[in-house]
Amino acid sequence: MIAELQQAVANYAHALDELNVPELEAVLTEDTTWTFTMPGQRALGPVAGRTAVLDFIRDGHTAQTGRVRHHLSNVVVTTADAATAEMRAYLLQTRNTGESIQMISTGVYTFSLRRSDGRWRIAELTLTLDNALCATSREFP
Repeated sequence: MIAELQQAVANYAHALDELNVPELEAVLTEDTTWTFTMPGQRALGPVAGRTAVLDFIRDGHTAQTGRVRHHLSNVVVTTADAATAEMRAYLLQTRNTGESIQMISTGVYTFSLRRSDGRWRIAELTLTLDNALCATSREFP
C-alpha cells in the first residue's frame, strides 16, 4: 500500500510539471481541495473542486518561465487504512531557464488521499512554503 500511495503523489508531481491534465484528473478526487501558505502572506484557498484546482494550475503554468520541477522527498505515510491515508513530503522547486538552474522555493506538502475505483487519489493537499519567492514572481507553487 505504501508504494501505491507514494506513486500517487509522484504522479501528481510529474503531471503538475508537464501540465498533463488527464493524469491530474486521474490523481485528484472530484471534490479535492488545495490550500497553500507563504510566510508573511495570508493562506490561499482552499481552492475547492477538481475543476477549480485544474484552472488554478493552468493559470500558474501560463505565468511560468523556464522548466519548473517539483522535487518531492522524505515522503512519509503518517496514517493509513484501507480507504484513506495521510502523507507528508518535502518540496524543492527548481527552474531551468536553459542558461541557469535556480531554486525557487522549499516547503512541506501534506496530502490526504482516498481510495476510489481501485486507485489512490488526492482528496486534499496543503502546501506550506518556507519562503515567499513564488508570491513575488507570480509563479505557480
